[in-house]
Amino acid sequence: MQDLATPLIVLGVLFFVGLAADRIGRQLRLPRVTLLLGFGLLVGEAGFDLLPPEISDLYPVVATVALTAVAVLLGSALSLDNLRKHGRVVVIVSLSVVLVTQAVVTLGLWGFGLPLALALVVGALATAPDPAATYDVIDQSRLDNGFTRRLKGLVAIDDAWGLLAFSLTLLTLRLMADSSGSESPLVTAIYELGGSIGLGVSIGWPGAVLIGRYSEGEPLRIEGLGLVFLTAGLSLLLGLSYLIAGMTVGAVIVNHARHNSRAFAEVRSFEWPFLIVFFVLAGASLDAQALKLAGGAGLAYGLFRILGRVFGGWIGGAAAKAPKTERHLYGAAMLPQAGVAIGMALAAAEQLPAYADQITALAIGTTAGFELLGPLVTAFVLSRQSSAKTD
Repeated sequence: MQDLATPLIVLGVLFFVGLAADRIGRQLRLPRVTLLLGFGLLVGEAGFDLLPPEISDLYPVVATVALTAVAVLLGSALSLDNLRKHGRVVVIVSLSVVLVTQAVVTLGLWGFGLPLALALVVGALATAPDPAATYDVIDQSRLDNGFTRRLKGLVAIDDAWGLLAFSLTLLTLRLMADSSGSESPLVTAIYELGGSIGLGVSIGWPGAVLIGRYSEGEPLRIEGLGLVFLTAGLSLLLGLSYLIAGMTVGAVIVNHARHNSRAFAEVRSFEWPFLIVFFVLAGASLDAQALKLAGGAGLAYGLFRILGRVFGGWIGGAAAKAPKTERHLYGAAMLPQAGVAIGMALAAAEQLPAYADQITALAIGTTAGFELLGPLVTAFVLSRQSSAKTD
């Protein structure tokens, strides 16, 4: 039994580290994800090598559960009521921002000299925003006009589109790698994409029926845990994408469960403990020398991401016939980027080990920069709209 003492003590310490990171991040206005990754780098092999192997061995399981929970929560943004409420501007602009951002970053970094596979993955990472930071800036501004309402709708579903784009990018790269195999790439694509959606529906539909039949509290939390673990496990067993399956589960539940807000609140409550361990172990697995690999590519990524989001917002706004005074502001207002991008990067690094260090280094460095500077840009955009009368 004493063999269990060390990993249990370490896990307990990590949870308190997560609590401290949350408090310090709020005080210093730093992303807590960056603090956790930095702590992991400090106690990992690149630092003082303090983590026991029993904890490091938990990484694959913790990563799968954490990312599945994130996917379920992002799927909750795809409610029909939300899409109807915010209208065609939100749908068209959000899709335009995601597609143009991925295209500009991918082509730009490929031209910069990065391999195509790496450029595709980093382009997909660039689509992920930070809804929490954007919401917080909007609330702090105390603005409530047409622009802020549309902006809230945009960031509510932008993460979901970004995750879908990322999942499809990984699927495309897997098909490119297996193109010489005996199985048709089209069959593989149909199986993984269609199968993942089908699995999500088959889990989400019964889940929507069951959720809300119990009182608020422990039974609902058990339902949430069951949905996440079942989705993750069956996806791995069947060779499907737990990201797409989890997002489908969230979308089905939000559209068919009467008490879905309580269900997603419970998922969110147990998601963070998994994310604490996930990000610390991710930082511990990072080679400190890999941070040097970002270099000029990181600066190029930042520039191309800004250009992609600004032009994507303008193109989408024009296509959706949004107010002309807003079209050039949508993308700039959604520059903040947070932990979802790093989670995507870690999932991509696992699938593309040859580029793992570059992907992780780019994600950590650039996400921290956008998390710090993005909210300032959002606040500036809102200040430009403070006196505007938009409907």
